[in-house]
Amino acid sequence: MRVIFALVLMVGLGLAGGAVYMARNYIEGYQSELAKERANRKPEIETVAVFVAKRSLAYGEALTKEDVALVQFPKRVVPEGAFRAVEELFPANEDRPRLVLRAMEAKEAILAVKVTRPGEDAGLTTRLERGMRAFAIKVDVASGVSGFLRPGDRVDVYWTGRVRGSGADLGSDEVTKLIEAGVSLVAIDQTANQDVEEGQVARTVTVAATPQQVAALAQAQSTGVLSLSLVGATDDTVATAIEVDQRSLLGIQREEVALDVEEDKVCTIRTRKGAEVVLIPIPCTN
Repeated sequence: MRVIFALVLMVGLGLAGGAVYMARNYIEGYQSELAKERANRKPEIETVAVFVAKRSLAYGEALTKEDVALVQFPKRVVPEGAFRAVEELFPANEDRPRLVLRAMEAKEAILAVKVTRPGEDAGLTTRLERGMRAFAIKVDVASGVSGFLRPGDRVDVYWTGRVRGSGADLGSDEVTKLIEAGVSLVAIDQTANQDVEEGQVARTVTVAATPQQVAALAQAQSTGVLSLSLVGATDDTVATAIEVDQRSLLGIQREEVALDVEEDKVCTIRTRKGAEVVLIPIPCTN
């Protein structure tokens, strides 16, 4: 009995060992094939390398190689103006740094609109597009929208004054008129930083305008009072011609004065020619 029991035990152990060996080979083969498939499989989302900020960057800071890093971005959502090569962001044989134009947070993509060109100043000249000029407008707490203006905002410019000239109507009432719509602000007082956190009442605002607009604004500022109206960030409407005077504001109708037109006086004398009486015109003495 003991010999039979020993034989059965040995056969059982042999079968169990064979089963374990076969299972291990099957699992290892499955894992090997799965690894090969994963290695041969292409990534589902195509990515490209893009430079991002390693730390928070403030307006006016110099951008260095230590401040940036390359990370993988989905190719379909890479922001326009992103830098993908070190030669683009830091050109060879160029020791002058780029300056930060807009504050950036850590891991935010470095874009061309957020930094200057190498060696370029982070002043107003970088904010002006081709053909545009900077013009300063004097404002106060009322005309400057109570300190809510920021560089980068758009405003409508209104002029209030008296129209000088001859005639019964000219110069009789003050007029407020929209003279420029959707003008871009590039600076508030002496700062062009778009990331000003605290509101302050400005004394001057600087706008970007064409030479023709500059001439119109200069003439308007010297002959009346300019007021600004803040335009919404997503507002794409076009303001029409707007003009309001005191009479239209109060609903007063202008009275039309009827002029008495004196008819020309005709003087005549009567002359009889036979049986007929003829009226002959003569100059009037009175």
